[in-house]
Amino acid sequence: MAIRKFGVIGAGAWGTALANVVAANGAASVIWAREDEVVASINHQHRNPMFLPNIEISPHVRATSDLANACNAEALLFVAPAQHVRAVAEQAAPYIRDGLPVVLCAKGIELGSNAFLSQVLHEAAPQALPAVLSGPTFADEVARGLPTAVTLACADRGVGEDLVKSLGSATFRPYLSTDVVGAQIGGALKNVLAIAAGIVSGRGLGENAKAAIITRGLAEMLRFGEAMGGKGATLMGLSGLGDLVLTCGSAKSRNHALGLALARGEAAGDFLGARKSVAEGAYTAAAVVAIAQEKKIELPICRAVDAILNHSVGIERAIEALLNRPFRSETG
Repeated sequence: MAIRKFGVIGAGAWGTALANVVAANGAASVIWAREDEVVASINHQHRNPMFLPNIEISPHVRATSDLANACNAEALLFVAPAQHVRAVAEQAAPYIRDGLPVVLCAKGIELGSNAFLSQVLHEAAPQALPAVLSGPTFADEVARGLPTAVTLACADRGVGEDLVKSLGSATFRPYLSTDVVGAQIGGALKNVLAIAAGIVSGRGLGENAKAAIITRGLAEMLRFGEAMGGKGATLMGLSGLGDLVLTCGSAKSRNHALGLALARGEAAGDFLGARKSVAEGAYTAAAVVAIAQEKKIELPICRAVDAILNHSVGIERAIEALLNRPFRSETG
């Protein structure tokens, strides 16, 4: 069945872009924002200059600051930043009916609990039916209707098919999966690996080194995925390899930009504090490494990023440690 009314929880760049996708497909799109000025701008100027400047928003997108209003829908796109999913889900829980599809659109792992966002949603709103939307996406390109392909993962295949039919179009192409875990792992780890790629670019280490980061980063993603119950085929697809290539290869990526800033000697806190958008990898790195330590998963690149961000290890020392690792079989 086609879903005719979506609530979009979060009016950042990605939430605004997805609201445009919904409206372009003819469904009702109600987007929730905390900021009154964002609500007013979307409703009256059809713009969101705070988070997605220079993009026209469909007049069929309606904004609200009333969370209950946004949750009165046939499905929710949950686009709060990863580290805020729990708080927003707890706030929304009274308005989420049993079995309501809630599509998690942020990419990260909760710091502290080290929980995947589907686990966070289950704890905060256990009556929700979780799904995951992930893949190689820059919000401005999606909002402008440029061709994009993503993974949409839902354990309930029938609900997943309904979501794909309702969100999909000629220019926004969701590919259905039932691997909710794998889709989350790709999105989370690629953010950490993109920071490493930004450091490589910022230090002028060359294209060979960036290709190595992407390829060996994919190996880390696959090891982590196997240990956590994700499928290798998922991680070789849009939500894994596809997103990794996009995020590691473009300065438009917030995580790549953070790596560039670190390479210039800028403090991570200064970079993050100066921007409204979130570089999720800055928070996910510690969670990924904590899980890897507990489960004895070898993630040298992710560990190096965590060491730089959270343990005062200098970039030169972290690079030297990576370059002096023992030689090994590529597939071992």
